[in-house]
Amino acid sequence: MQYREALFKIGGKILENSSNIKSTFSQLTQLYEEKILQKIIIIPGGGSFANFVRRIDEELELGADLAHWMAIYSINYNGVILNRKYPDLETIEELKTFQDAKQMFCIFLPYSFLRKDDTLPHNWDVTSDSIALYVANKLKLSRCFLIKNVDGIFNIDKELIKSISTFKYNKFKGSNQLGKIIEDINNIKKSKPIDSHLLKLIEKYKTPCYILNGRPNNQRIIEFFNNDIPNEKKIFTKIVSQIEL
Repeated sequence: MQYREALFKIGGKILENSSNIKSTFSQLTQLYEEKILQKIIIIPGGGSFANFVRRIDEELELGADLAHWMAIYSINYNGVILNRKYPDLETIEELKTFQDAKQMFCIFLPYSFLRKDDTLPHNWDVTSDSIALYVANKLKLSRCFLIKNVDGIFNIDKELIKSISTFKYNKFKGSNQLGKIIEDINNIKKSKPIDSHLLKLIEKYKTPCYILNGRPNNQRIIEFFNNDIPNEKKIFTKIVSQIEL
């Protein structure tokens, strides 16, 4: 499995924990410096800022448009904060900058781009997960990586689901018999591991998403790109279109 460039969406639980973000960036930097990946583009999650906008929207009813753009601006804000921690990384707002570069390790601030390319729905079904896949499609990338603080998606029996279709994901989520797919192996957190619009985009573009763990004490990201490690020993969840599976 050879890659030249990749897009990584970094979730809020990684961004807002110093150990998590250090581990994630250490691995991404290694991939870049060893030229395993020649081009890396990062999209930050909205994190606590986006969650704050969501709570305000629930209380004050901001309206779909205002809440949408405030939440996306929170992604930009997290990108600026990330750049302060890692000043060697360039921040870009135009995808052409990334496309034209031969080598690049950068943070993408999507607000201006999405203002011009206002295609995604204005609702809370769309988060940085959907934005990441949408941008990956614009860049003609064949896959999208979601860096979270979990190993992937687990079933009710606490077994890691290595590959799952959008159809089966929705079936599991809606089935009382099968139980809900849980994000956390310890069943501590019951929030959705991905946003619901992402599933529609995976089907539309036929572009799979991989969930990888960015926390310390493991090298899940490095291991994924290591061709010497058998695929069955790598830890991730791949979400694919129904046709692909």
